[in-house]
Amino acid sequence: MKRILLLLCILIFVENIKAQKFAYVDSQFILEHIPEYKQAKQELDNISYQWQEEIENAYQDIDKLYRAYQTDKVLLTDKMRQDREDEIIQKEKDVKELQQQRFGTDGDLYKKQEELIRPIQNLIYNAIQEYAEQGRYGVIFDKSSDLLMLYADENLDKSEKILDYLGYDY
Repeated sequence: MKRILLLLCILIFVENIKAQKFAYVDSQFILEHIPEYKQAKQELDNISYQWQEEIENAYQDIDKLYRAYQTDKVLLTDKMRQDREDEIIQKEKDVKELQQQRFGTDGDLYKKQEELIRPIQNLIYNAIQEYAEQGRYGVIFDKSSDLLMLYADENLDKSEKILDYLGYDY
């Protein structure tokens, strides 16, 4: 009796595993076909370029100050030399702080990315979740993530379906 019950439980478990539907999407493919994402990405690139240019200009100014200091060094008193050195060191410190403020882990670029890209990612995530619920999928993988996919049947790729669901052409 116990063997029959155990065998029955194993069969039910195996049938439940077989009943699971699997699919995958390529979130990068989906993002690249959403015009709002392209606009947001372009805006981020422009902002990043401007901030990088601002920082490079500040470093060039520091370099000019340093070269001028090197040229005038022999003519300066100890107090004047120390003041100029302190000025250069402070400016370097300020630029490094600005660089960290702009490009650091919680910097302005990260915040801007969260503001522009996160809503689009949430839209895609919600569409995938609704699609999975409607299609009764047990699991949907993301092909473009760190998940290792050694093989992927193209029939299981639902990226285009998600774009259709969102109302975008591909």
